[in-house]
Amino acid sequence: MRLGRLNHVGIAVSAMAEARARYAALFGEGAVGEPIDLPAQGVTACFVRAGDSEIELIAPLGTESPLAAFLQKAPAGGQHHLCFEVESVAEAVAALRAEGKRVLGEPRPGAHGTLVAFVHPKDMGGVLTEIMEAPDAHG
Repeated sequence: MRLGRLNHVGIAVSAMAEARARYAALFGEGAVGEPIDLPAQGVTACFVRAGDSEIELIAPLGTESPLAAFLQKAPAGGQHHLCFEVESVAEAVAALRAEGKRVLGEPRPGAHGTLVAFVHPKDMGGVLTEIMEAPDAHG
């Protein structure tokens, strides 16, 4: 199983409005999207266009969010995950599991409207890795 293009880098933030302003100053107002609540993942996400890739700003949607624990350890926020495109999340998950890698939970809809899954950092060189069905994989 091979990973495709780097789709985005996930950055944990504690205050979405402040983070959006910071990235708008860096990339321009037009590069910063509107926040999207993702209750299934317990986060609010906002994408920033950065050349051929994106930065995903993620803030916890309440104290029960898995991201809240991350921010307790790193209150200033920081890199949370890398996201790579794959043709089929179901096939990628099966291949990863066959290799003995731990996939966290089951595939679920992500912010781009395609399926995503996460792979345990201990199985990916210390980096939480998201795999995402490429938006144009079936079109």
